[in-house]
Amino acid sequence: MHFLKQQLNSSTFNFFKKLMVRFGIIGLGKIAHKFAHDLAMVDGVELRAVGSRSLDKSSAFAKAYNVKHHHDSYEDCMKNEEVDVIYIATPHVFHHSLTIQCLEAGKAVICEKPMGMNSKQVQEMISLAREKNLFLMEGLWTRFIPGVKKALELINKGAIGKVKHVKADFGFYVNPQSEGRLTQKNLGGGSLLDIGLYPMYLCNLLLGKPDQIFAKAEIVNGVDRRVNMIYKYGDASGTLYSSFEHKATVEAIIQGTDGILKMHEPFHHCSRLTLTDNHGEAQEMNVPHQGEGYYHEIEEVRDCIHQGKVQSDKVSWDDSLALHAQLDEVRNQIGLFYE
Repeated sequence: MHFLKQQLNSSTFNFFKKLMVRFGIIGLGKIAHKFAHDLAMVDGVELRAVGSRSLDKSSAFAKAYNVKHHHDSYEDCMKNEEVDVIYIATPHVFHHSLTIQCLEAGKAVICEKPMGMNSKQVQEMISLAREKNLFLMEGLWTRFIPGVKKALELINKGAIGKVKHVKADFGFYVNPQSEGRLTQKNLGGGSLLDIGLYPMYLCNLLLGKPDQIFAKAEIVNGVDRRVNMIYKYGDASGTLYSSFEHKATVEAIIQGTDGILKMHEPFHHCSRLTLTDNHGEAQEMNVPHQGEGYYHEIEEVRDCIHQGKVQSDKVSWDDSLALHAQLDEVRNQIGLFYE
């Protein structure tokens, strides 16, 4: 009886071990810490390895989050046989090459936004994921936040009627003389790629692909400090804004024929909504998210891997291609080009 119990325990352990989705992280900056913090809260996943170009950095990170393996190169992390999916959290300019390397190494990938520096790179990444039959997703974590899910439910139920206008901004001050990645062109600096895509993505989510885009920007030292965008959709529109010149409201106002839905600051992972009808009656809703907000994105990746999917239904390859085509168009209009 004792032997049988041991056998059952061993079988159960191996079964759940097989179900466990094992993560690796390459690029161990601020976002990677938030991601690792939330990953520890999610059932059915484990952070198994981390990679950095600095052994001291990877060692300290592994110690902080109780990670089994730490590597002093991205490539060794990719080759780790105990890793199923890799989260890429490096600066934008390295996303394309690292994603390609991960896919070639047989790893599924969640790549922090923006997935590439242009739509050509994104198409190459998707084509390889399709060829290798491997999961690939752009890390647009805002799509999985409960507040965004609730906003979509309300809109789809007709709570504000037909959506006519989306107004969203995202801004904070960055010293233009600083030497961080946000101001450096060779690291993909500028407000558009870092935070401007959040208002753009929300507009896409609510209104779809725009018929026309109009964009203006302030360029300093080769990167954008501020970008103003107007999206035109027949009888609807979007007014979008990103800035490193000052703090913005970081709110989204969704105007419909029967009312207004406000996504409070920060709208890209909001936990509070206000619904106001045409008579001025307002209803506030609290919709908290787990952890730093990456918890929900990690759940989606886990579920997709378990289901054998190569892409998420919520942030699909077509979604990323559409967003990056719009980023290309905006950059063309404002004269911002990366090498």
